[in-house]
Amino acid sequence: MKSLPYFSRGEVVRGFGRGSKELGIPTANFPDSVVEHLPGDISTGIYYGWACVGSGDVHKMVMSIGWNPYYKNTKKSMETHVIHTFKEDFYGQILSVVMVGYIRPERSYDSLDALIAAINHDIEEAKRNLDLPEHLKLKEDNFFRATASTSTTTSNKIMNGH
Repeated sequence: MKSLPYFSRGEVVRGFGRGSKELGIPTANFPDSVVEHLPGDISTGIYYGWACVGSGDVHKMVMSIGWNPYYKNTKKSMETHVIHTFKEDFYGQILSVVMVGYIRPERSYDSLDALIAAINHDIEEAKRNLDLPEHLKLKEDNFFRATASTSTTTSNKIMNGH
């Protein structure tokens, strides 16, 4: 995928409500406007990278882009699991992410337990891959610092790009 690393920013919106409740793996969802602007070579599947909520710390993340075949969604989504424990929800905050690598295509599962096991495997793979020097350097990218140092109106703009 020529578009990786891919930088994206947008407001966290309510998703399907399954991440925390059903899966035990909370996700932050981007609005349709961000999903619709993904480049054509960013296929559906599971990605890993870095994420920052507001002007907070940068954390490892894993992201699902697609239709969630297990749930038979009719709407494409970008769901980010930030590998960090937050004290509270952050709906309405600005989420900045850098997708740096691809783990696997999306697929359906025979059971909820199988889906949860696959997600946990993806999280572990993301953690390992993000410790590689070529990925660690993106954690320090100016993209994340820009959200803290720019005005509110600038940092709240939707931004997608390479």
